[in-house]
Amino acid sequence: MPACEVLTMGRCGVDLYPQQVGVSLREVRTFEKFLGGSPTNVAVAAARYGRRSAVITRTGDDPFGAYVHDALRAFGVDDSFVAAVPGLPTPITFCEIFPPDDFPLYFYRYPKAPDLEIDESDVDLDAVRAAEVFWVTGTGLCQEPSRTATLTALHARDRAGITVLDLDYRPMFWESRDQARRWIQEALPYASVAVGNLDECHTAVGTREPRKAAAALHDAGVELAVVKQGPDGVLASRAGREVQAAPIPVDVVNGLGAGDAFGGALCHGMLSGWDLAEVMRFCNAAGAVVATRLACADAMPTEFEVRELLNVGGGRD
Repeated sequence: MPACEVLTMGRCGVDLYPQQVGVSLREVRTFEKFLGGSPTNVAVAAARYGRRSAVITRTGDDPFGAYVHDALRAFGVDDSFVAAVPGLPTPITFCEIFPPDDFPLYFYRYPKAPDLEIDESDVDLDAVRAAEVFWVTGTGLCQEPSRTATLTALHARDRAGITVLDLDYRPMFWESRDQARRWIQEALPYASVAVGNLDECHTAVGTREPRKAAAALHDAGVELAVVKQGPDGVLASRAGREVQAAPIPVDVVNGLGAGDAFGGALCHGMLSGWDLAEVMRFCNAAGAVVATRLACADAMPTEFEVRELLNVGGGRD
């Protein structure tokens, strides 16, 4: 098979999202099932744009694990690098939906998530080297053997092509922020692109100030630093050039998938060779589209849908 255009590695699972909005899980009556996990969603988002994508991850040997394979194939994502871990259940994630900006997450990754059982011997390093975009997340560094597997893949890749570290700081997966900072800083020199929000930048480089964070990421070896600033949009910095892209106002239904949509759009824009400002506008619009929908993976837009929002939402220069 031809090399992947986008190869992601890390978290995978099943999202069970409530059908009742504005109430706690205590009161929710019904849920809908979706594919989930940030790097898995990024692979799906890239596939929506026609990119050859795949994900390196692990599931449980259970019906939810079989569903992950079914969903990936339906989305056009290669599942060749997805294997089951006997004895561990496929993770489940619940959320509560309080629009426009409160979406508590509840991760059920016990006794251990299979995606943290990725071993370095399981990773096809030839596929990692051959991918045009290789995307890993900070969560993959939180436990062994996934930590060593992630670092081994990054070392083998050695910043070739487009190598992205999604800072992806989830406090519940770490013993402390200091521990997360140690391992993220270990990985940063092997990434050509780093993406994170202000809190994730604080974890990675010790500052929430966007320009200082971008400068610190550059000092760590990153060529393109992308700092998400919430309602203030996104700052992107590369080769001495700085781009600010404003958010596109939408009526938010569920904001949880917006960051993964941003990630898939970033892969597509970079592979397309677009100007940095155009890439950032497109990424913001992709995130905005998904924020108007309930799901994450299932909600990832096509390029037509993103362009449509840009035309309507004032995303042009």
